[in-house]
Amino acid sequence: MGAFSTPLSGLTAASKQLQSVSNNLANIDTDGYKDQTLTFSDVFAQTGARNGAGDPVQTGSGVAVSATDADFTEGTLSSTSVSSNMAISGNGFFVVQDGSQVAYTRTGDFTTNGAGEITSPAGGLVLGYPAVNGVVSSGSALQPLQVGTAPAASTTVDISGNLNSGTATVAGAGTSNITVYDSLGNAYTGSVAFTETGAGSNVWNYSTTLAGATGGSGTVTFSSTGAMSATTSTPITFTSPAAGATSPQTVDISFGTVSSPTITQSSAVSSATATTDGALAEKISTYSVATDGKITGTFANGNTTVLGQVAVANFANVQGLVDVGGNNYQATKSSGAAVTGVPGTNGAGTVIGGDVEGSNVDIAKEFAKLIVAQQAYSANAKSITTLNSVSQATLAMIQ
Repeated sequence: MGAFSTPLSGLTAASKQLQSVSNNLANIDTDGYKDQTLTFSDVFAQTGARNGAGDPVQTGSGVAVSATDADFTEGTLSSTSVSSNMAISGNGFFVVQDGSQVAYTRTGDFTTNGAGEITSPAGGLVLGYPAVNGVVSSGSALQPLQVGTAPAASTTVDISGNLNSGTATVAGAGTSNITVYDSLGNAYTGSVAFTETGAGSNVWNYSTTLAGATGGSGTVTFSSTGAMSATTSTPITFTSPAAGATSPQTVDISFGTVSSPTITQSSAVSSATATTDGALAEKISTYSVATDGKITGTFANGNTTVLGQVAVANFANVQGLVDVGGNNYQATKSSGAAVTGVPGTNGAGTVIGGDVEGSNVDIAKEFAKLIVAQQAYSANAKSITTLNSVSQATLAMIQ
């Protein structure tokens, strides 16, 4: 009998609702999970006849699941103090690449692989904007974020020490050896030599010797007490011979400031040392993620550099995203194309480093839905039982 199909559809709908609630409860502790709710609609009502006024007499044919809606409100953010973990405070999704597929997720319990790339729990590569010489290019194509190793081009050579007031030329041990790194982390060595312009003048000229470089010269002036009082300089203009390195690059020579100098003039033995802010392509010891998504790495020598910037994607219609499992979503025509940018722009939220976003499932609401679904299932089952009794009674009459 066709009448059985109506309560049967109710049983099916209630069963799917129970399944949805069970899935939500099962993921109550799943990081980044979004609560799902089923939307129902009635099945097309059949027109069997018309009444005296000519209006159609329609009989409903049951219920069907019309959509599954995800609640994309923000879950609770919890601190983990793990450098690779991230959470989005506000709208947006992290961009993850798994093979040729690009997915979007709110789950930020990321780790790093053997190549030093930030990855999702399933091994997908977290994408963002690369940094060259510590400068992020947010207009470039998205790339995997690398936090394992990084080079840092030299921008400043800091010289500290003392110049002997009784020696007009500082050579040998007094000459400061310098190292300059290009944008690929290649190291080039040279030196800085000092010559006093005249005995007792308190003014010293300096010049650099470095292959492929020009400039790097100037003067350092001291007071009668041996304190640095003024400096003039032309920076080193260095052309790296390495293919692909940024050339030319400019490297300043620094002796500190007049109020906080790093070099003096006295009767003590001349001794000068140099340090640079550049670095080889060496292992990053620690890194942190700022609210704008910029990842700053720290080398073992204490120098820092920006490694890249996390990308955040937004959609015109988040309900149009399709769930592909693993708390990952993919864009559809309904969702619209991803609008990708840096955190905190174009309506996207900010990034909280060292945090993860928890599930937004509300256990109280789920229990309420569970009770309603259970009652609906029982009521539809009772309808089938009643229809069966009516059918049996009809058959009995015929007999």
